[in-house]
Amino acid sequence: MQHQSKDQRGLHLAIGFAATVAMWALAYVAMMRPGQLAGEVLFACMGLILVLAARISGKLVEAPTLAACMRAGAKVGAFSAIANLLLIGSLVGGGEAGVLRQFALWSAGLFGVSIVCGCLGGAWGCAGLRWRARVPATGLFGLTTAAAIFLLLVTGGLVTGLEAGLAVPDWPNSFGHNMLLYPLAEMKDGVYYEHAHRLYGMLVGFCAVLMLVLTLMNEQRSWVRALAFAGFLMVCVQGLMGGLRVTGNLTLSQEASELAPNVGLAVAHGVFGQIVFSLYCLLAVVCGTRWNSGMAPQAVAEAPSATLPTALVGVLLVQLISGALYRHLQIPVAGAAPTYPTWAMHMHLTFAAVAFVATLWTGLRAMRMPAALRPLRAVGHGLLMVVGLQVVLGILALVMVITRKTEAIPLWEVVFTSLHQVTGAALLATSVLLAAWWRRLTVPQASSQGLPLAQA
Repeated sequence: MQHQSKDQRGLHLAIGFAATVAMWALAYVAMMRPGQLAGEVLFACMGLILVLAARISGKLVEAPTLAACMRAGAKVGAFSAIANLLLIGSLVGGGEAGVLRQFALWSAGLFGVSIVCGCLGGAWGCAGLRWRARVPATGLFGLTTAAAIFLLLVTGGLVTGLEAGLAVPDWPNSFGHNMLLYPLAEMKDGVYYEHAHRLYGMLVGFCAVLMLVLTLMNEQRSWVRALAFAGFLMVCVQGLMGGLRVTGNLTLSQEASELAPNVGLAVAHGVFGQIVFSLYCLLAVVCGTRWNSGMAPQAVAEAPSATLPTALVGVLLVQLISGALYRHLQIPVAGAAPTYPTWAMHMHLTFAAVAFVATLWTGLRAMRMPAALRPLRAVGHGLLMVVGLQVVLGILALVMVITRKTEAIPLWEVVFTSLHQVTGAALLATSVLLAAWWRRLTVPQASSQGLPLAQA
């Protein structure tokens, strides 16, 4: 597949940013201070990820001369370095004098190391069999953006679980610093988790802009372009809600008297982030190869209409809202574990049963679809696997919450509540994909008008 073909414009960009998202995930763990040896291993793995990503790019070069493969790898390294510029300010932001000089030196070093790693990976990919890009660049970048948003949800869940949402009192600044210039040395404890979450938000915003550009370049379908534009706007709104959740109003002040943290926006911010994740998962799929493979829709005998999976999306949204209400409306108690509104707990548990039955029913109906509708069956199977995991995590999270006796937050409570939250996001996204594939591959039997009829 030619790299210069229309659907592959931006392939090196997508691979470079995919590597960067993986590198940021490792850096996030490394900054948790897991130990000197573990931290060094994690940072070394970041360089290895970039080399492996560049190798993939080298493998995709159809006429594999060493120079061509190294150029492909160098592009991956350069694009990764551009994304990583978001972190350079935190390395030089603590100094008063010579900031621009330090920024220039750090940036030059970043680009130099990244391009060298890219060249090494590209040269490695020059030998052996050629690979063929199975996913268009736009679809790959959509998947990368969705992965970045998922990591943003993970970091946001940890912020909530550690009760660090107000660790940084101002926004868009951080303790008076420009957000991108807040010193790395001062990112400790709750401040680290909250500020790192903001940096991930910056990465997601960067990805959303580039995804919109790639979609406008490569896509002719107006509804897909509209979807990318809607995603970009939603990311902007999500960032604004996250900031106003901290300050309550548009201000740069750090004074408590001028700030009014908004719990309602905290709930909306948490739920809306999962909706944004679902949208970018959908965008990645509709820009992918399989969606555009030309599979014709079929009239499936005795199959329910697409109303069923669409209704499931609504049910899961209500369940996510109930969970967010329960999690954010906790009442602090001095010297003891916080309490939660009883109505919120009962609402979440009751609707969990409704959501489980609805998910189980819809997933089983999808798995009964004819073999020709393989994507629909596969997503239905995935839906059942995710809901099973979600039930287990929900039980564990509930046990951790109700057995907590102290004000100190137990590690396992943070782990299970955060995993329960992000798995809920994965469940919502899977239901959205199921609804989309259902509409893509099936038609009501009464309106089939000669379309092939398959037995469910």
